[in-house]
Amino acid sequence: MKFDYKDTLTGRAAVVTGSSRGIGRALVLALAAAGADVVVAGKSVTEDPRLPGTIDAVAEEARAIGGRAIAVRTDVRREEDMANLVDRTVTEFGRVDIMVSNAGALWWERVIDTPPKRYDLMWQVNARAAFLAAHYALPHMVRQQWGHLLTNSPSITTMPSPGMAAYMTTKMGMSRLEIGIAEEHRQDNVAANALWPAAPIESAATRNWGRDKMGAPSQWRRPDIYVDAAMQILTSEPRDCTGRMVTDEEILTERGWSAEDLDSYWLEGKAPKEPMWIDGRVR
Repeated sequence: MKFDYKDTLTGRAAVVTGSSRGIGRALVLALAAAGADVVVAGKSVTEDPRLPGTIDAVAEEARAIGGRAIAVRTDVRREEDMANLVDRTVTEFGRVDIMVSNAGALWWERVIDTPPKRYDLMWQVNARAAFLAAHYALPHMVRQQWGHLLTNSPSITTMPSPGMAAYMTTKMGMSRLEIGIAEEHRQDNVAANALWPAAPIESAATRNWGRDKMGAPSQWRRPDIYVDAAMQILTSEPRDCTGRMVTDEEILTERGWSAEDLDSYWLEGKAPKEPMWIDGRVR
């Protein structure tokens, strides 16, 4: 199933953190194609062969398809950078309508094998950065009576996550933040949601962690599935889609995608016989 997003976000301004590559880059380009003015936020300003992609290159890609775009170097751990990110967006485009907290720090190891400094980093890049994004964007969204906050994080669950317990505390913290904001600002037509991939998404992070953590490439999906799911949320009227913690599969199924449609997103063109990943959790 293909959904035509053309002009659905004309006049809106969207910010995506961690958007020099992977899901973030793909989402920036989808938002630009939908007519939004886009802000590419991240730390990558020079090309690195180990992690290709820069914020300036992605901004140029967005302009090439007809969008207005700026690149803002942002370390999401720094409060002043996050405040500047929102200020630059409003200065350039007059508003901020969409804030996607996509930047993330990943560490999938047992607690005993997790250095405290690594845990601190995950809290800063994951949960705290999502808080800062919301804190500085919300006043503008409330004033406009329109806005979307979206985090890349899973549904809150009591199921154990051995081998990734420390990581999941920071990711579920992001989701807890979103569902709280959703209720705080439901009357302001400002939405807050958490979206999580139901299967690993092909990216530099996936490739770097390797098969022992995320299975073989046959068990991965293309970034398109996450982007389509995000666009279904972000093109909704905020009051009509808020306080959700969903996987990409769940939101797309709700919006009319068939099982065959979902199968088309697999990296190798067909569903794996034995998926390693179920609803965002390693089996």
